[in-house]
Amino acid sequence: MKNRKNLIPFEKLKADLMKNPEFVREYEQLQPEFAIARAIINARIKKKVSQAELAKRMRTGQAVVSRLEGATASPSLSLLKRLADALNLKLEIRFT
Repeated sequence: MKNRKNLIPFEKLKADLMKNPEFVREYEQLQPEFAIARAIINARIKKKVSQAELAKRMRTGQAVVSRLEGATASPSLSLLKRLADALNLKLEIRFT
């Protein structure tokens, strides 16, 4: 664990990065994707369902669920509906 002293806590890294206006602009533009990912993760955990089980219920692959939760894919409305159905939830979309 010799290299452990070189690790930077996430909070410090984020605070340092947030001093850069270009980073802040990009960070804010990605907030909808991150909000969707957080909502998916929270719903799946609340329902006590694994990624693999959710994928099975959605009739898709576990990698699809992983990409959704990692915010590396922009889900279609039909995919979000299938996800909501698989978790027996209602899908609501809002503009604020």
